[in-house]
Amino acid sequence: MADTRKPTFKRKPGVRGGVVSAERSLDDSVGGPQEAARGKDSNVLAFPEPKGRKRRRTVLTALAVIVVLVAGILVAAIYSPVFAVRTVSVDGTKLLQPGAVQKALEPVKGKPLPQVSDAEIAALLKPLVQVRSVSTEARPPSELLVHVVERVPVALVKSGDNYLLVDVDGVQLGSTADPASVPLPLVDGQGANQDLFKAITSVLATLPPDVLAKMASASATSPDAVELKLTDGKIVVWGNADEKELKARVLEALLKAPANPKVPVNVYDVSAPRHPFTK
Repeated sequence: MADTRKPTFKRKPGVRGGVVSAERSLDDSVGGPQEAARGKDSNVLAFPEPKGRKRRRTVLTALAVIVVLVAGILVAAIYSPVFAVRTVSVDGTKLLQPGAVQKALEPVKGKPLPQVSDAEIAALLKPLVQVRSVSTEARPPSELLVHVVERVPVALVKSGDNYLLVDVDGVQLGSTADPASVPLPLVDGQGANQDLFKAITSVLATLPPDVLAKMASASATSPDAVELKLTDGKIVVWGNADEKELKARVLEALLKAPANPKVPVNVYDVSAPRHPFTK
């Protein structure tokens, strides 16, 4: 809108002819002092925010939202009854019945799957001596799968009228009244001391199952003089525990070698597995 105020006419002193000049005060500018102040501010250029900074702020905001959502989902999963254990499945059992394991794990039912740990399962199954180790697998929404690794019996130890099945550590895993029904060698667990017993069972634990099934008994006069006897009466001179895996492979190969009727074998000596011999 055009300024309608009239200019002020002043006569300049000392000017002949009474020349009159027209002046307008700076304070009389349109809008007054406030408008002038705004005019000064309008001279400051407003630069746009750098794109990189704006992009970083957007990314950080999105990440913060995602973290909050994930945390909420995790908390809900950990404590939600939707993921409570309702079914316990068991695999890997041979000596044990799966039902015995499931019964021992009854306390975990109703507990959210994310809260069930391997350590808790191992503690619940500790009374079952046949269990060597366990691992778990959660199958949402409500199934817990328990993988059982059992101890493996490697020998029979006579105890009264029964024969105990023992593993490499001497843990009793069961018993039988008929040793012929179990393809395991007989070990004198009473006459041998702990070191000798451990030396014998560690050798037996190394043998492949088909070779172990051919053993009738095992004995040792010292940890360096372990000897095995096959069901057909032949002897295996084993020696000490050095290179026992190699000795087991060599013995397996010797037992599978075709027999020569003209040169019968009564002894397999694998005490030096790189140079075995028979006689």
